[in-house]
Amino acid sequence: MAPDLQEIVELAADLLGAPATLEDRDFHLVAYAAHGDTIDPVRMDSILHRRATEAVRTRFESYGIARAAGPVRIPADHSLGQLGRLCLPVRWNNVTYGYLWLLDDQERITDAAPAMPLCERAGLLMARQARERDDLGWKVADLLSAQPDVRAQAANELAEAGVPDPPLAVAVLRTPSTDPLNPWLLPHSVLTTVWQRDHVLVIPASASPRTVVDRARRLLEERTTPVHAGFYSPCPTLETVHEGWLRARVAARTAAAGETRDWTSLGVLRLLRAAGDEALTQTTRTPGTENLLRHPDLALTARTYLDLAGNAQKTAQALNIHRQTLYHRLRRIEELTALTLTDGQDRLTLHLALTLAPHLE
Repeated sequence: MAPDLQEIVELAADLLGAPATLEDRDFHLVAYAAHGDTIDPVRMDSILHRRATEAVRTRFESYGIARAAGPVRIPADHSLGQLGRLCLPVRWNNVTYGYLWLLDDQERITDAAPAMPLCERAGLLMARQARERDDLGWKVADLLSAQPDVRAQAANELAEAGVPDPPLAVAVLRTPSTDPLNPWLLPHSVLTTVWQRDHVLVIPASASPRTVVDRARRLLEERTTPVHAGFYSPCPTLETVHEGWLRARVAARTAAAGETRDWTSLGVLRLLRAAGDEALTQTTRTPGTENLLRHPDLALTARTYLDLAGNAQKTAQALNIHRQTLYHRLRRIEELTALTLTDGQDRLTLHLALTLAPHLE
């Protein structure tokens, strides 16, 4: 059996007698192998955060590693605590797919030639996987297209390829950054794409969707960006992934930073899928509720009171106010909204407006 990428890195570390790290051409961590206890901040960051920093990337690329066909020695920078290392470009068909790094501050490695066949093998494997992921990523994007014929063709092509295997879950992770997820740290059966500035994952049920979403979230959070995640399942066929994505988007939209929300938990917030923001605003808000929204403290009081089914004692406790203060606020809320809190329809109108308001643009 041909060695996989982890085995290749371990073989290289043993062969050359140095700690080894394999990264793709975007400096995402692919695999690593220890050899002794030698380490520096660059290697530690790469292992802990699964990606080298931009400063490290810029420095290393300045030595021409992206175009190099053979080993490149990177000198130490002791002001940054960086040890010297040897870079073996991982290439296939004259294209660089990654880098095999070996910590070698003492320059003990005088001949890296024995490891070059391993780099060539790694290049072939990374080329195949990169091509497969790119092709599948485009097909996933087509599954999310607004054009039904494009979606149908993508579903047919993916079904013929046998991936992914339904039933499926769809996850949406929203962050300010649209840099792709590190593909090497997600299961191979998981399809990913970036669509309309969202990270979208299509996950077979066999891949433990919740675990995959948690892992993807951690990868994005390591870039120190807030992550809002939404989740929908099951999608029984590839044709239903488009609707699953739209529902997962709503769940992500309503999630707080650091939270993953499931479509099934949204309750009335599912209305965000049923109509656009303008239509929902016109439907749910009244001049009175607009008045109330201009008073955040009173709006919070009303929302808490309605969320607790009109229980004055629990509301006062939740807001940490005296019950007489609560009653005063409730009267003021009725004055501002021209609604009666003892009337079921008025309460429904107000509760719906306050529930949807934070999520309408």
